[in-house]
Amino acid sequence: MVTPPPREDESTQIPVGDVEAAAALIASVNEVKEQVGRVVVGQSDVVEQLLIAILARGHCLLEGVPGLAKTLMVRTLASSMSLDFRRIQFTPDLMPGDITGTDIIQEDHETGRREMVFRKGPIFTQMLLADEINRTPPKTQAALLEAMQEHEVTAGGKTYPLAEPFFVLATQNPIEQEGTYPLPEAQRDRFLFHVVVSYPSREEEALIVDRTTSGETPEVGHVISGEDIVRFQSLVRRVPLPTHVKDWVIDLVRDARPNSPESKDWVREWVQWGPGPRASQQLVLASKARALLNGRTHVTIDDVQTLALPVLRHRIVPSFAAEADGVSIEDLVDRLVKEHRVAPASLL
Repeated sequence: MVTPPPREDESTQIPVGDVEAAAALIASVNEVKEQVGRVVVGQSDVVEQLLIAILARGHCLLEGVPGLAKTLMVRTLASSMSLDFRRIQFTPDLMPGDITGTDIIQEDHETGRREMVFRKGPIFTQMLLADEINRTPPKTQAALLEAMQEHEVTAGGKTYPLAEPFFVLATQNPIEQEGTYPLPEAQRDRFLFHVVVSYPSREEEALIVDRTTSGETPEVGHVISGEDIVRFQSLVRRVPLPTHVKDWVIDLVRDARPNSPESKDWVREWVQWGPGPRASQQLVLASKARALLNGRTHVTIDDVQTLALPVLRHRIVPSFAAEADGVSIEDLVDRLVKEHRVAPASLL
């Protein structure tokens, strides 16, 4: 059931049609989760964050050790949403044209005339899995920049639009750093979330063993279509943002910048670079999506607090002092949220 917004705040009122659409969104997302759960054991928090990113029209960076079903999770999501899916294994010898496509000479057999024809690369899909993105040089990583931001590819002086919806879900291995190329800040900033995929519990691991060694392969049903996702994305952007929540987001992000007048002494000591304005934008969009998924047609500060870590984790660069003191990025974000001024309980 979708909870209507408080009547006393007219800024949170939305049309009745949007309330009905929100109910349809919740039903569809719950069905997608059920389909994914038939194949992927556990990882419910990761699946929910991926769905929030998709609804917010954002991209995700998944980090986890090998064997945690990251690829299976993404492939199953794409199947349940009836989306075209492609996977690129990033390697040191991968070239930009291997991702975006390249011009080739093609001969017309009837006229004998030759002309340049653009052969589209694997990026021309709806859900792209960039596997081990940090194993390819920065030049190739940058080939994704325009596509992720503008949803189009430019080659040979021509611009080719990508099909909507379009998502990039990239993975990186946190334990094998030899021979890798860490993502530049500009590339990381293109991702809405940096999601850490953790080990399953003992019970979940036992279930994984049973499922994967029995020879049974569950089928995934097609729940929604790309057109449905585009409509849901538009609905997310129409969710009202109360003024006090917007102010809370902006102040939180600004407090994380060491050169900001509002930042505390410990931020200046432990943070080398803080998040830019895109962090505020994407934290708001993600919070709107989470609000709808939780049956609310208005954003609360609880939505923001819950999503602050995956939004800010890759946008804060700790200083050498933080590393020397054993302070992690998770510690920094947690302290930022806890020390940020708290709104009255009635507004949470």
